[in-house]
Amino acid sequence: VTDLPVLPSGKLDRAALPPPRAGDRAAAFVPPRTPMEETLAGIWAELLGRERVGVNDDFFALGGHSLLVVRLIGRIDDEFGVELPLRRCFDATTVEEQALAVLEEGLTDADLLDLLEEER
Repeated sequence: VTDLPVLPSGKLDRAALPPPRAGDRAAAFVPPRTPMEETLAGIWAELLGRERVGVNDDFFALGGHSLLVVRLIGRIDDEFGVELPLRRCFDATTVEEQALAVLEEGLTDADLLDLLEEER
């Protein structure tokens, strides 16, 4: 295990860290697979100032913060007509997880009854 570079103060010396390998990020990128994921990835990219966002990227790891979450909730409501609770945004931090959360939050009691009937 390699020791991390530290400053005389004992804090991490970020300037001395090697740059991230470009291949690692590119290999991990998974593009949106559904229209909802495409829309969410577009919203995220705009809010976070990113060129592209994959379905497994983490909102907070990409620079998101609580103020951006509030804007995200508004954009999701505008786009899908679903008001995602703040807590869900902190729990569902990837595009994939948020797409599922939007679907779940958007289900009405009538939708649930229809799904139960289909199961029979």
